[in-house]
Parts: sequence; structure tokens; C-alpha cells
Amino acid sequence: MFDRIALFILTLGGLNWGLVGLFRFDFVAWAFGGSASIVSRIVYTLVALSAIWCVSLFFKKNEIVESDRHRDTRYDS
Repeated sequence: MFDRIALFILTLGGLNWGLVGLFRFDFVAWAFGGSASIVSRIVYTLVALSAIWCVSLFFKKNEIVESDRHRDTRYDS
């Protein structure tokens, strides 16, 4: 669950950086009163922490959870 939250926040941060790069428009700064406001700084920090957390995803073993949940158990004894 935490992985998905971090990926979501990181995706939003990436989209914001895309806006900055393409249009020179910082959505976070616009929405929260400037890039130096405390709320904007918290958002930027959350994006950075999410990026650091997502680095760990490169080193996790791939696991398929859904197939185990829906496995046919009629033949298990």
C-alpha cells in the first residue's frame, strides 16, 4: 500500500515538473501561494521522500499476489 502511495505522489511530482519544463508553470507553487510557502515546501518534500522510497522498488523481488488469492483450491487437501 505504501508503495502505491509513494508512486502516486511521485507521479504527481513528475507531472508538475513536466509543467515546469514545458510551460514554466509550477502548479504546486500556484496552488499553494508560491514556491517558498510552507505548504509548497511540504509538498516538494513529500515528492522527494516518495522518490527516495521508490528507489527501493528497483531492488524488490517481483511478486504476483493476485494469482495466489484467486487460486483454485478445490483440489487442495
